[in-house]
Amino acid sequence: MPSVRSATIVGAGIAGLTAALALARKGIACHVLEQAPALEEVGAGLQLSPNASRILADLGLLEALGARWSEPDHILLSSGRTLAPLASVPAGAFARKRWRAPYGVLPRAALQAVLLEAVRREPLATLTTGRRIDTVEAALAAAPADLVIAADGVWSALRKDVPGALPARYSGTIAWRFLVPCATAPPVLDPRAVTAFLGPRAHLVAYPLAGAQAFNIVALHAHGQTPAAGWSRSGDAAARSRLLDAFSGWHADLRRLLAEARDPLMWPLFECPDGAWTDGGKVVLIGDAAHAMTPFAAQGAAMAIEDAALLANRLARASGTGPALRRFEATRRERVARVRSRGAFNRFAYHARGPVALGRDLVLSLRGPESLAGDLDWLYGYRTPD
Repeated sequence: MPSVRSATIVGAGIAGLTAALALARKGIACHVLEQAPALEEVGAGLQLSPNASRILADLGLLEALGARWSEPDHILLSSGRTLAPLASVPAGAFARKRWRAPYGVLPRAALQAVLLEAVRREPLATLTTGRRIDTVEAALAAAPADLVIAADGVWSALRKDVPGALPARYSGTIAWRFLVPCATAPPVLDPRAVTAFLGPRAHLVAYPLAGAQAFNIVALHAHGQTPAAGWSRSGDAAARSRLLDAFSGWHADLRRLLAEARDPLMWPLFECPDGAWTDGGKVVLIGDAAHAMTPFAAQGAAMAIEDAALLANRLARASGTGPALRRFEATRRERVARVRSRGAFNRFAYHARGPVALGRDLVLSLRGPESLAGDLDWLYGYRTPD
């Protein structure tokens, strides 16, 4: 019998819904509280690398996901100025064979819908929408439980109830997100790949979303002025001008893509410093509430999914809540730190300029696809400890 028999989860995003499903499968009753009146996930698309899809497969969701995603043949790094390919990592069937799980891309809302449907089928999981929760006490008043799991994102209201937890801070990077219909997409966008175009202080990621019949585009550039905290917003003319300035000197096809973007949303990227994630007994932070990170390693959703799986394992096996939460935090902190380091390295490499960029391109030209894939074994081959 798990030491924790019930949990209240605040937030019905990817972290919260995955946690509810994983915990229910371990015999722990969960009630999810979500402030939105209806679940309409923000954001256009996401990448699910094998370390995340493996967990979702173990939860029985792979067939439902397979109907909603596409599996790119490869992950491609290309020059934003010339479009010349710099490096390629195989995915598709290669990913399934090497890492024993698929690499998929899909609309973020599609993943949330699959998780929500699975949670609603679980007898031990319930969901209440339209309920704003600002404190741990309010969470327990709304749904009494042995443990509160704060899965309420980078702007977590419950983070303040964890001694030693730190507020989110601006990363210095702006992301612009928009869709380009496949029917009108330029040839520079490869429907079989996740492509990252690299350039000085900026890069652009493109991949197809099968369900949307469109390419998901994310353009990231350095922006030193700290914006107001908050989620996405429509950029004004000055912000659009700064976007095009950040990509000056890039290939004309990519600049045209940015100039003609319809209804792009501007996302100032915030991240969480390395603070505490749990009070050791009553509350634990997971996902972006604990360790929001920039998307330079495309691991934000994956880290939330890994959190949920490990937390369920630790709570199901531990003799006490405190030891379970401390073991969870210690294990996840080490893993997240390594992923953060990879993201920081990618940011340096992707946005390199001058001689550093030339050196990067030379090094990449000497590495074969399988060699580059081997560098990702620790990331994509990860299995959640029992």
